[in-house]
Amino acid sequence: MASTETPDPWGAAQAAPAGLETGSQPSPDSDPILEVNGLVKHFPLRQGIVIKRQVGAVQAVDGVNLQVYPGETIGVVGESGCGKSTLARLLIGLETPTGGSIQLTGREMVGSSGAKLKAMRRDVQMIFQDPYTSLNPRMTVGDIIAEPLEIHPDVVPKNKRTERVRELMSLVGLAPEHIDRYAHQFSGGQRQRIGIARGLALNPKLLICDEPVSALDVSVQAQVINLLQDLQNRLGISLIFIAHDLSVVRHISHRVAVMYLGRIVELGEKEQVYNNPQHPYTKALLSAVPNPDPSQRGKGNQIVLEGDPPSPANPPSGCRFRTRCWKAQSVCAEVDPALEVTSSGAQAACHFPGETPSRPGVAA
Repeated sequence: MASTETPDPWGAAQAAPAGLETGSQPSPDSDPILEVNGLVKHFPLRQGIVIKRQVGAVQAVDGVNLQVYPGETIGVVGESGCGKSTLARLLIGLETPTGGSIQLTGREMVGSSGAKLKAMRRDVQMIFQDPYTSLNPRMTVGDIIAEPLEIHPDVVPKNKRTERVRELMSLVGLAPEHIDRYAHQFSGGQRQRIGIARGLALNPKLLICDEPVSALDVSVQAQVINLLQDLQNRLGISLIFIAHDLSVVRHISHRVAVMYLGRIVELGEKEQVYNNPQHPYTKALLSAVPNPDPSQRGKGNQIVLEGDPPSPANPPSGCRFRTRCWKAQSVCAEVDPALEVTSSGAQAACHFPGETPSRPGVAA
């Protein structure tokens, strides 16, 4: 029988458990925790039965530039297939980049291996989307959370690992006396807390959250989001938060990156992006957010995009969004727009940023 959710066991004034440091606010003036330049990941398409030859490539991530600063949360949004999860797997080292650079605390991850890569991986951990499949059903909760400490034995002495696991369970709102239970004995929200505790075991500087609340009930989503914010304030960790829900991203993020077909098309402070979107794709995404007030539904300008997203194996020339864009002109097919600062202060990859829609396909 699944146990019930337990409340978070700490108050604002309570000190963090031993070995965990108190956090601070984002500091853009300091050096970035993570710096990504020209990151590319192409998956080859092969054809043939005996001799398979490459006939193309899926351009899942194609030229991403990104910086994450201490104590900052960057939200990454975009429709399914835009490359969000592939980007996360590249940053954690689960996929090998086709090209580009990933620097974590000034150390280059791309091309690193062995002990050097293992040491860097302490500083970046991942929370997976599905709490039902990301936990080993044959291991107790204590063993799951302690596993990173087994892989990195110099982080916590062996005789103190059980104490450390109990501290981490308490930190994420789980009862330490349940350390010997198995994952199936917990609810979905509690399983995600187990994943968060596992991610915190090595004192990482960066947590990559790949849609960590999409498989949870709405009320439980709020608990997990609030937990992540509390942990960030207490521990000073940085977050990359990937999600479909734009309201959740706005709530938790300091900056927002909008991805389309493997590229970041808009990047800026959350209020810049949400209040004054510059890229037409961002406008379309925001216009699709349901209004919780029934009396106001249907009164806004909903942008209806025509056609389906192009295949990442054969993206359009120039601007990748031009085949669905109401502002597309000949220059959009000829010149790939760079991600540049606009009048709003945010960066957008568009030849005509910030202009209002003016063609059919915009429903009043």
